[in-house]
Amino acid sequence: MKTCVPREEPGRDTRDLPGGTPYGTGDPYGTGTGDAYGSGGGETSRRGDGNGDADGRGRAWRSPRRLRLRPFGLRTRLVLAFLLVAAVGCGTTAALTYRAARSAILEQTQNTAVSAFRDQVDVLAVPLPPDEDSLRDTLLNLAGKGKPRPWRVYAEYGSLRVSSTDRPTSSVITPELRARAHARQDTPHTSFQRVVKNGVPYLTIAIPAVFITRAGEEAAQPTGLVFYAVMELREEEANVEAMVTAARDGALPALAIALVPALIASRGVLRPVRELRRAAHSMGRGRLDTRIHAKGSDELADLARTFNESAAELERSVTELRRAEARARRFASDVSHELRTPLAGMLAVTEVLDEDAEGLDSDTARAVRLISAETVKLAVLVEDLMEISRFDARAAELHTDEVDVADCVRKTLISRRWTDPGQVHAALGEGIRARLDPRRFDVVVANLVGNALRHGRPLVTVRVYTDGSTGSTGSTGGATGDEGAGTGEAGVLVVQVSDRGPGIHPDVLPHVFERFYKADPARARSAGSGLGLAITQENVRLHGGTVEAANHPAGGAVFTVRIPL
Repeated sequence: MKTCVPREEPGRDTRDLPGGTPYGTGDPYGTGTGDAYGSGGGETSRRGDGNGDADGRGRAWRSPRRLRLRPFGLRTRLVLAFLLVAAVGCGTTAALTYRAARSAILEQTQNTAVSAFRDQVDVLAVPLPPDEDSLRDTLLNLAGKGKPRPWRVYAEYGSLRVSSTDRPTSSVITPELRARAHARQDTPHTSFQRVVKNGVPYLTIAIPAVFITRAGEEAAQPTGLVFYAVMELREEEANVEAMVTAARDGALPALAIALVPALIASRGVLRPVRELRRAAHSMGRGRLDTRIHAKGSDELADLARTFNESAAELERSVTELRRAEARARRFASDVSHELRTPLAGMLAVTEVLDEDAEGLDSDTARAVRLISAETVKLAVLVEDLMEISRFDARAAELHTDEVDVADCVRKTLISRRWTDPGQVHAALGEGIRARLDPRRFDVVVANLVGNALRHGRPLVTVRVYTDGSTGSTGSTGGATGDEGAGTGEAGVLVVQVSDRGPGIHPDVLPHVFERFYKADPARARSAGSGLGLAITQENVRLHGGTVEAANHPAGGAVFTVRIPL
């Protein structure tokens, strides 16, 4: 009888089934069926709160508006990013730990089982050809010595199939494992494989029996007898599932704890941003001395210092501009005051010259009249400059009285001798009373009508009506339309002056109320000072109203004054 001794291939890993894994072929617990122990799901992260921090403090000014809640604001994104990093860190650590622990558990069980099975087979002495009954007794003896838990042992010899169970073969033993057991007949070696059958993981081991022809000779010859051991891995699977559950249960508290530093970090990052927002808003309201308390050496501190430097430079520039503007206003006011005295004497002299101009020769008379006219223009310009200076100095005041608006407009037209019905048409709503400064209202009407006569063409129409919440009591349509001025209950006094001229060029329209602006190529060269419409606008603003310039669709310019009643 020859002793059958299983041998390993010298210098070769006994766990070398195809598949590239150190534990067998294909996927763990199966050939391509997926990882029986793996968990593809990720942990559910807890979302951060996106509400803005309301307790930030500004240095110079606090906005009266409450901070708006932004569901996807910067704070929410910072917290979510922090939690995402924490979740990725927890998930990566858990996955690596799980993989290493699973490999350790399976490898320990696998190595123990393979080594124990090999040791048991090494001491067997089986006669060849084997007897079925004696071989079954041998298998029963091997099954009872299984480590780390009992095995189910099978043996195959040609067509003979014997096992320690009531079934001669096992469906868990794959053809691939059988092929590996019978391959390399010159160097037989141990093979094993992990497979999953009906959801149950198994470890299968194949050891071919060999015999030695000469004592002490390393070469071994296969006998054709192969022993198989099948062991369930339920306990290992349960241990791995317990690790997955523990990792999942530990991830949620970890993310909850990570939320606290996330909120603290986002608050620290956003506090300088909120201070910068409040400081920018304060500067927008004219507080140029606003500064941000900059501390630290990070990028936000650099931003705060840059803001402070820019604010200081802006404050210096604006202060210098204000000083220059104040000097210009003071100069215009001083010059205007200084010119009034000599102009008064010049006007008196020109009046005498005008009276004697008839007795002078034609050229001298023409020169005298020219001097007289230009002196009057200069006097008007000086008066306008003085009026503008008062507006700039905020020294202009209203002296209101309850007046009849239609009567005031008529007095303005009569005093300027604009009574020719072919030149000026008055459509005045009777019975309209309002609290106005008669002198300033007279300037408003006179400037608008005079502007229409100089730059437009007759007929110039002056309309007065009221407009309020109960409905319009007059028509605002045509510049020369019906005289449908009503007198019903109203909240706004409307004075409209229109002409039949070429209108205002669209490029000029936004600038008509600017000082000294006389750049309208569609109108005749102005003989005024260029301050009339600017003074008109300031007087209307003193009354709390507005003045607008537009072009009528049928032609001509339309100026509309609205003053609350």
